[in-house]
Amino acid sequence: MAVLHSRINPGSDDFAAARANMAEKLDEARGAEEQVRSNSAAKKARFDERGQLLPRERVARLVDRDASFLEIAPLAGLKMHDDDGGRGASGGGAVVGIGVVSGKRCVIAASDSAIKGGTVAPMGLRKSLRAQEIALQNKLPMIHLVESGGANLLYQAEIFVDGGRSFANQARLSAAGIPQIAVVHGSSTAGGAYLPGMSDYVVLVREKSKIFLAGPPLVKAAIGEDADDESLGGADLHGEVTGLGEYVAEDDAQALAYARDIMDKLNWSEATPPGGGEAPLYDAEELMGIVPSDDRTPYDVRDVIARVVDGSDFLEFKARYGSETVCGHARIGGQAVGIIGNNGPIQPEGSTKAGQFIQLCDQSQTPILFLQNTTGYMVGSAAERTGAVKHGSKMIQAVANARVPKITIVLGGSFGAGNYGMCGRGFDPRFIFAWPTARTAVMGGAQAAKVMEIVTRGKNARAGVETDEEALAQMSAMITQSLDEQSQALFATARLWDDGIIDPRDTRAVLIECLNICAEADRRQLNPNTFGVARF
Repeated sequence: MAVLHSRINPGSDDFAAARANMAEKLDEARGAEEQVRSNSAAKKARFDERGQLLPRERVARLVDRDASFLEIAPLAGLKMHDDDGGRGASGGGAVVGIGVVSGKRCVIAASDSAIKGGTVAPMGLRKSLRAQEIALQNKLPMIHLVESGGANLLYQAEIFVDGGRSFANQARLSAAGIPQIAVVHGSSTAGGAYLPGMSDYVVLVREKSKIFLAGPPLVKAAIGEDADDESLGGADLHGEVTGLGEYVAEDDAQALAYARDIMDKLNWSEATPPGGGEAPLYDAEELMGIVPSDDRTPYDVRDVIARVVDGSDFLEFKARYGSETVCGHARIGGQAVGIIGNNGPIQPEGSTKAGQFIQLCDQSQTPILFLQNTTGYMVGSAAERTGAVKHGSKMIQAVANARVPKITIVLGGSFGAGNYGMCGRGFDPRFIFAWPTARTAVMGGAQAAKVMEIVTRGKNARAGVETDEEALAQMSAMITQSLDEQSQALFATARLWDDGIIDPRDTRAVLIECLNICAEADRRQLNPNTFGVARF
């Protein structure tokens, strides 16, 4: 065994400061998530009066008791479009995650109809597309709990065209042999009618489900016909006349029981138990104090690895070569994994080491975990002369083409092309989560301001114009503030640059869940066809 020996001192002032900083940022993220949940729960009396369950209550009824639920992008769209981060915070208008239903893992997407009627804003659409991507990549059945007012028409220009992709994805999921269940708790109208229409199994709720292409006002305007919701698209119509629904329930609870029963009867592999593996030798609580409060202060990524991997056992690969890039083999929850982490900028030697290591993991079908904290690839004449571009390109090529599951945790900095080489969102990791201390941007605010200052001075010098120092200082301050704000974890997670902000202490549990999902997908044999299962 190659057991890591941590030099972290939990009693030091630096550790206390780092822990306090992490706790403050974590509280901010959890507070934003609680605001979304509170906004939804505030409508409980109205849902009770209608005899309905709240959206999150539906999810809780659907998943197995005491089973985990890995929520995805709970802060999608935060402070974007019509989400103000306060009473208007909506989490993208849906609750999305991976849970166990009747013993089988599924992707669950529930319209949050308690907030703005579950209407979909642009980032809500992105969140739904991400859910479908997870289902397809990991061969997971998908359960939709539907009750939505459809697209938010104020943002139709940002939704309409890409919205069609969600229906194309449904067709492809079915063709791939991945079952989809739609439980229609309320309205699923206009374009949204195609969601149950393209699902493999549809559960309706009597006197609540509404599925039609055009509502009564539009029908009256278009063809002069008088009709009501029930005659146009109620549960009785679709259960008895059109055959769109396979099951008709009396209420939400029975509808969810139908969904659980469908999953129970499907010939589908059972979820892997959380798994064991020897616990790390160091307390996960100490992960709260590893990342320094000053993000310019370095730390050793091995201290994170020691608190995440089984038995703190880490066999480092080429430890003395390109030492700023740490590579090695370990197990997490009993599953083999290759790990790549940063202890500074990525030097040319680190690029070649990482590129080789990625190929070795691909050869042995070993999943790769990326632990990001880097200012990017090293710059300067020395780095350029030793092949920074050439070797960095090899690393990026290896990341892009590796066939094994890739999982990324953004611990701290994720700057410049380092975001690419360390498998950022653009490189399609199976899952990517962030710590509250994560920062993602092309460069730091101070660096960007300095670049623009040099460019401005040079431009003025060439034009023979004297530089206005006060105006330059104001521009630099504005650039620094803007980029620093845009690099924060909450800004990134709102835009789905990650799948959510996690508590550092939960890192091992999240990784075990993700590795189990990936391992199940690799073992699962699908029965694809050409066009998916058509409705008759």
